[in-house]
Amino acid sequence: MFADRARIIIQSGKGGNGHISFRREKFVPAGGPDGGDGGRGGDIIFEVSDKLNNLSDFRMRRKFAATNGEEGGKKRQHGKDGQDLVLKVPAGTIIKEAETGQVICDMSGDNRRVVLLKGGKGGLGNMHFATSTMQAPKYAKPGGDAKSLEVILELKLLADVGLVGYPNAGKSTLLSRLSNAKPEIADYPFTTLNPILGVVDLPGGGSFVMADIPGIIEGASEGVGLGLEFLRHIERCKVLIHMVDISGVEREDPIEDIRAVNLELASYNQKLLDKPIIIACNKADTRPDDAEEIRQKVEDTFHRKTFLISAVTGEGVKELIGEVVRILDEYKDETNIYPSTFDPEEFFKKDDSFTVEVGSDGEYLVTGPKIEKMLGYTNLDSEKGFAFFQKFLKQQGILKKLEEMGIKDGDTVKVYNLEFEYYK
Repeated sequence: MFADRARIIIQSGKGGNGHISFRREKFVPAGGPDGGDGGRGGDIIFEVSDKLNNLSDFRMRRKFAATNGEEGGKKRQHGKDGQDLVLKVPAGTIIKEAETGQVICDMSGDNRRVVLLKGGKGGLGNMHFATSTMQAPKYAKPGGDAKSLEVILELKLLADVGLVGYPNAGKSTLLSRLSNAKPEIADYPFTTLNPILGVVDLPGGGSFVMADIPGIIEGASEGVGLGLEFLRHIERCKVLIHMVDISGVEREDPIEDIRAVNLELASYNQKLLDKPIIIACNKADTRPDDAEEIRQKVEDTFHRKTFLISAVTGEGVKELIGEVVRILDEYKDETNIYPSTFDPEEFFKKDDSFTVEVGSDGEYLVTGPKIEKMLGYTNLDSEKGFAFFQKFLKQQGILKKLEEMGIKDGDTVKVYNLEFEYYK
């Protein structure tokens, strides 16, 4: 089943914890610390696959997670790294942060492989914390946290040529004549329910990709018919072929049909009408007497190159494709690639922030996720453990912030359940 939109949760792997251990070999009675580092967590990677043309792989599964890094071991053994998870998507997929709708990455152009979420760093084993004054450190760093993010995947197909028009205008018939695509063709509206891609091979070599977009009807911008659900797929087309039925059987006025479709295109995105548009008056074989008169009237009204064709018999199709090729040859690649407005790395850096406030009794209250985490694995009952925590406060800029706020010797500092007096 075709899918051009999916909402999923991605999660990178947690870093493995650093290990606490000491050498215990025979004849080494006072062996030093030898706890190894934890392995890094697996990354979440998105990669373009030319074998895919929709997002159906994400319909039946909602959460995708990389594996965690393993804990370090004794004898300085490094924990095993977590395995990266590579998610394959079709070219033209836009990845958005679900809550804000901001663009994280547009998998178009040169963006073929992107590391979206990095795994947590492996924690340092206690072998790193031995100093001349602290020869038996009984603590190690835990691994970095896993990162989880809900994202929206939205596909905007990368086709050179897009076929637009009312239902039953003959778009699917033309695509099936020009390519190996096999769209469903029947004599009722909305036969095509999903965009269909076909590769058109040219006689002199070369090719281009053509997309058959489900029919647009009046009121589509307000949800009538299939609405504008699939119009995103023509935003990146270089050329549009506007097909109109001139047989007079189902539609009486081709000019009004073209105006109605143009209005719906403009309601979705005015820039669509700035693209090169060729008008194809289809089913010309049903009106041999006045088809040329209709073609001329359409061309004079809309001032766009207009062709008489029959998608069934092939009449005029060669000339139509010749004009398409001419435009494509002159086309400057101005593919609309959406810039990134949301950086996951910057977003998760917020978790490293801290706040310092002055309490009602004049004490300084320090809070922050990273600080709370540090308190959880540091032995503050030992002199060395408390010294290690003080070093952390300095490295994170917390002591500097306290000084900027005017803290004086003897003032009380509260960090969650820890309370101490400040002395410079």
